[in-house]
Formats: sequence, structure tokens, C-alpha cells
Amino acid sequence: MPPIKGILFDKDGTLFDFTATWGNWAHDVLMELAEGRVEGAVRLGAAIGYVFPQSGQPGFFLPHSPVIASTSEVIAAYLLPYLRGWTADRLIGWMNIRAEDVPLVQAVPLRPLLAGLRAQGVRLGLATNDSETPARRHLAQAGVADLFDFVAGYDSGHGAKPEPGQLLAFAKAMDISPAAVAMVGDSRHDLAAGHAAGMVALGVLTGPATAEDLTPFADFILPDIGTLPEWLAAQNR
Repeated sequence: MPPIKGILFDKDGTLFDFTATWGNWAHDVLMELAEGRVEGAVRLGAAIGYVFPQSGQPGFFLPHSPVIASTSEVIAAYLLPYLRGWTADRLIGWMNIRAEDVPLVQAVPLRPLLAGLRAQGVRLGLATNDSETPARRHLAQAGVADLFDFVAGYDSGHGAKPEPGQLLAFAKAMDISPAAVAMVGDSRHDLAAGHAAGMVALGVLTGPATAEDLTPFADFILPDIGTLPEWLAAQNR
């Protein structure tokens, strides 16, 4: 394996802890869509693999939830059969607006980690199935937007994961061989995209998927991105 010169991150579940960031957001958004009716909100949650809080336990996403790795268009398609008076375009736009200001919970302190990687000459990118506009806003909220050389959402013109378009666009923009890039993500979509692009597929466990879920698809698995510097040093030795 050649030395790693670029790292391409997924966003939700990788840079940001998935359940801690999106669990409460999903509860509030579904209640709003259901106009405050708990039964309707629970039905909407079931459609997208979200389990509402019960017996003092916080809400959470099931491992198969389309929210984990799908685009806004796919998520909207799961919700629309239960919503009257909504069109796909209206729902997607509304969800994107509501997502822009979600309270983000960093998987690890991002600024020192990413700045340290850049100091080693590693080029950094983001490939997400979120829209590009909220993705850029989230990076800015976290105070790390300036550390990324490349940002792509599903609507940036390169397609969506598990297709490799975003990943290959990063490699081309950075003038790096795909084999010298690590795709880091918390879902099968991320890892499948990495392999399709000819990159190293690196799984992390800060999303709903377990090590057992990801092992068949990952070249390596880390507990979180905080251990990337040690992994990178070992690979580039």
C-alpha cells in the first residue's frame, strides 16, 4: 500500500457522533411534521428507522435506517407516504434548512486532530450524502471549515455514495492517486464507495453500525477518528 497522502471523511457518524447529534433533532423534526401528534411522529420514525424515546431512554436510529447513509431525496421518499400536502421538493428543502443548525456533537475534538493531519501534509476532504450547503455550514459551526481542501455533497455534481464519484473527484482535485487516499466512514455505503474508488476503506464506530456490521466491508476499523494519527503513522512507516 502506498503512503497515505489524502484522507476523505464522511460527516455524520464520523466527524460527528451520529446518535448524539441527530437523535434529538429527529425527535423534534418528526414531531413538527406530525403537527405535535405523538402517534403520527412515531409512525414517521418507524418509516425511517428511528425509535422514539421510551422509559427514560433517548431515541436512536436502527442500524438499517436510511438516515444513516442515504441522501435527503431518499429519506423524503420514505416519509412522503405519511404526509399530506407535502411535495418532495418542499420536504427536502425544509429538512435541509432544519438540518443546518443542528447542535453538533464532535466525535472527538476536531480542530487539533485535523490541524495535526494537515501539518503532516495530508490533504483533507469531506464526502457526504447530505447536501453540500448544510455540510459546509456544519464544518463552519465546528470551526474546521478552513482545514478542508474539498467538500462534496450528493448534490455537488459527483453523485452519492456508495458510488465512487465524490471520492474520485477528491483524488483528481488533489492530484493524488486513489490508492493513496483513505476513505473514513461509519457505514457500508462509505466503505463500499472507498473500495469502488480504489481507496483504503477505513471504518469507525461512532455511528449506529457495529464492528460486526462493518468488518466484512472495511480494510481497517478504528473506534473513532481520534486514533487516525497512530494508524497513519503505522501505515506510512
